[in-house]
Amino acid sequence: MAKLKPPVSEQDHMKGDPRAHVILVEYGDFQCPHCGAAYPIVKQIVKDYKEKMAFVFRHFPLAEAHPFAQAAAVASEAAANQGKFWQMHALIFENQHLLGLEMLLQLAESLKLDMKTFEHDFRDPKMFKKVEDQFESGIMSGVNGTPSFYINGIKYDDSYDYDSLTQAIDKAISKNAASKTKA
Repeated sequence: MAKLKPPVSEQDHMKGDPRAHVILVEYGDFQCPHCGAAYPIVKQIVKDYKEKMAFVFRHFPLAEAHPFAQAAAVASEAAANQGKFWQMHALIFENQHLLGLEMLLQLAESLKLDMKTFEHDFRDPKMFKKVEDQFESGIMSGVNGTPSFYINGIKYDDSYDYDSLTQAIDKAISKNAASKTKA
């Protein structure tokens, strides 16, 4: 059973309470069609479980298959430097079919980012290193494709459809609640 390495930390992009019963981690690729299909499902799950779950997104750009995946990941990190990671994350997935360098700049402008800062950060080797470090953590965690999900640090190998994922999340919530009542 593959485990998440390293565990979730303040270095991660997280939606929700880090003390939630469940932390769902996705290793994703902004250009992957399967990640694009999973995006609205995960978005709905995050909405439905907002009090019980936190969601983390880590980059796993499959650059050989998806030529703009790494650039999109770096653009999301450049947006994160201006407090807009999740907004850029959403816009990239919602416009995935148009993905390209020009589109990434247009998305940054639509978010009203400081474009000089964004363009500087987009070229900053530290942004590429952050994406590469997350990719390496995915390899250490047993990621073998995207999207790959982890529920409370354990790799989830079933379907990423809404019903399958929520059943696994409900099971983890019940397990976590039961272990807290025993303590």
